[in-house]
Amino acid sequence: MNGWLNEAARFPDKDYPVESWQPSLCGAIDILIRRDGVWLHEGRPITRPALVRLFSKLLRRDAEGYVLVTPAEKLTLRVEDLPFRIVDFEGSVFRSDQDDPLPLSADHPLVIDVQGEAWLPRLRVRGDLWGRLTRACTARLFETAEMDGGAVRVELGGQRFEIPVVSA
Repeated sequence: MNGWLNEAARFPDKDYPVESWQPSLCGAIDILIRRDGVWLHEGRPITRPALVRLFSKLLRRDAEGYVLVTPAEKLTLRVEDLPFRIVDFEGSVFRSDQDDPLPLSADHPLVIDVQGEAWLPRLRVRGDLWGRLTRACTARLFETAEMDGGAVRVELGGQRFEIPVVSA
């Protein structure tokens, strides 16, 4: 793990081509991403933000589920809900818990999942990785919302967006 810490310290904002890396599955790592966004290793919170940021950049979702991937290995991990939290937005640019700016677009669509009475918005971060909007972020988003049949319309940054509603 020290090699990863050194990598995180040297290149904190580096993006990795995880979609192009195709190592064989090597097993599992005892990491859980909790619903509240806390990353646990062997049941204990990972307290180094740079390490969590690096892991988040090495994360992808494929046939095995959520995996941490490098050019040499692929390890499965567990995720309670979605791996990222969307914590804020300004205009139509959302921000993840890993401080990634995510402009609302075809690359970063916003979808509302409905589970029973709960409306749970999510935003695509990259690939097949999504982030769940926090309760506070959701409340702010719904302040400008209008219902129209199977969609919600919101106005953000002077633009109107139609957000699909999906029954889960």
